[in-house]
Amino acid sequence: MSYVIGIDLGTGSVKGLVVNQAGKVVLEAAENYPLYHPEKGYSEQDPADWLNGTKQVLKRLIKKMPELKEQLEGISFSGQMHSLVLLDHNDQPLRNAILWNDVRTTKQCEEITEILGEQLLVKTKNLALEGFTLPKLLWVKEHEPDLWTQAAHFLLPKDYVAFWLTGNKQMELSDAAGTLLLNVMDQKWDLEIADAFGITHELLPTLVSSIDKVGTINKSLCEELGIKNSVEVFAGGADNACAALGAGIINQERGLCSIGTSGVFLAYEGIEEQQYQGKLHFFNHVIPKAYYSMGVTLAAGQSLTWFKETFAKERSFDDLLHGARKSPIGANGLLFTPYIMGERTPHVDSQIRGSFIGIDASQEITDFTRAVLEGITFSLRDAQVLMETVAGKRFKEIVSVGGGAKSDLWMQIQADIFNTKIVTLKTEQGPGLGAAMLAAVGCGWFKTVEECAATFVDYDREYFPDEKAAMQYEKIYHLYAQVYPQTRELCHQLK
Repeated sequence: MSYVIGIDLGTGSVKGLVVNQAGKVVLEAAENYPLYHPEKGYSEQDPADWLNGTKQVLKRLIKKMPELKEQLEGISFSGQMHSLVLLDHNDQPLRNAILWNDVRTTKQCEEITEILGEQLLVKTKNLALEGFTLPKLLWVKEHEPDLWTQAAHFLLPKDYVAFWLTGNKQMELSDAAGTLLLNVMDQKWDLEIADAFGITHELLPTLVSSIDKVGTINKSLCEELGIKNSVEVFAGGADNACAALGAGIINQERGLCSIGTSGVFLAYEGIEEQQYQGKLHFFNHVIPKAYYSMGVTLAAGQSLTWFKETFAKERSFDDLLHGARKSPIGANGLLFTPYIMGERTPHVDSQIRGSFIGIDASQEITDFTRAVLEGITFSLRDAQVLMETVAGKRFKEIVSVGGGAKSDLWMQIQADIFNTKIVTLKTEQGPGLGAAMLAAVGCGWFKTVEECAATFVDYDREYFPDEKAAMQYEKIYHLYAQVYPQTRELCHQLK
C-alpha cells in the first residue's frame, strides 16, 4: 500500500493527514504553535515554529505508522495565505512572519490604491487590503529599512516549509495570487507593479503550479525521520483553494459555504475572467489554469461565539441551537447583521458594526439565536448574489462545511436562504485533504484532480429548500440588505 501526506499549515497549528490510494484518511496528527501580538493590530509568527511543528507531526505519523518509512510516496501542502516570510542572502528569516490577519498596513494599502488606480483591479483582480502581502513588504521597507536592505527573497508560509523540506525556493500560483504582485490572468509576476514600489525582481521567487514537483525530502531530514525511500514533494496550494478541492468544488454548478471563525462562500470559475470589481476575491485555483471567486464574512462563527459568551455563557452551543428551533422563520421580526468585526463582502468596510434590528419585549433568547444564524447566512448570501448577478451562476448544490454543518437547523436555514440544495461531507478534513489530493495527482495515482475527487470526496446528508420558506427568506433578505446603507454613517461616526 502506498500513501501520501497532506500538510495543512494553519494560523494556530499544523495538521498532517495520511491518505491511502482509496482516498481514506488513515491517520492524522497536529501540533500547535504560538501567535504573537507585539502591538495592537499586529499578528506575527516565528517561521521556525512552522518547521518544528511540521517535523513533530511527521515524526508522530511515522511513529504510529512505521510502514510510512518505505511506503510514503509524496507530500503536498495547504497554507495560510498572504503571510510574509522575508529571507536574507543566507535564506534565514529576517524577522517574524507578518500574518494575513495583521492590520498595520492601512497606509500602505492607500498608497497602492492611489498609485495603481484602476490598474490594480485590471492586473491583480483584487483590492488592496491589509491582509495581502505587498502592503506588508512596503511596511517593512518603510519601518525597518535596515532589514529591508538585507532582504534577498520572500516566500509564503507553505512555500517556506517546502523550501525547508527540499532546499528549493519557489512560490505556487494560488498563493501568489494573494500577494498583489501577480497578474492573475497572465499567471506571471507583474514587474510593472514591482517596479512601481521598488520591489526588486530578485525578491520574486520562481512561480510553479500546485501539482508541480518541487523536489524530494532532503537526505538529512530523511535520516532523522527514518524515511528510507525518495519522497516527492509537490507545491500545494492556498488554504481556501485546497479546501474547495477537498470538498469537490471542481465545476461551476457546485459552491462552497464554509463557516469557521470567519465565513467563506466560494465558487469555481473555470478558465473565465470575471469582473467582480474587488467585491469578491478572484484567485488562481489549485486546478491547473482555473480560477475561483470567494466572498468573506469576517465574523461568521465568531458572531455566534460572541453571542453565546455575552448573553448565554452558561449554555452549550447545542442547547442554544436546539432552542432556536422554537423560533419561526424571521426570528419573530428580529434581524441581525454580523458586522461585529467590520465586513469584507460586499462592503469592504472596517468601520461598520453589527446590529440587532426589531427588538421587542415578546422576543426570547431562542429568537435572538435564530436571528444570529440567519444573519450570518444572509451575509454569505451577499456573495452568492454577486456571483449570480455578475457571472450568471446558478448553483445546483452547495457543499457546507465547518461549524454550520454540525446543525440540522442551520443546514436547513442555509438551504432556504440560498434557495439551493445543501450537502455535507462524510469526512470533513478541510484543506489538508485537498493538499493530499494534489500529492496523489502529482504521484500519478490519477491523471487529473477531477479523477482524484471522484475517489477522495464523499458526500453525506442532503437538505432541500422549502419553497415557502425560501420565498419568506427572500423578502427578509431584501430588508437585511437595507441595514448596511442605513447604519454605515452612524457606525463611522461612533468609531
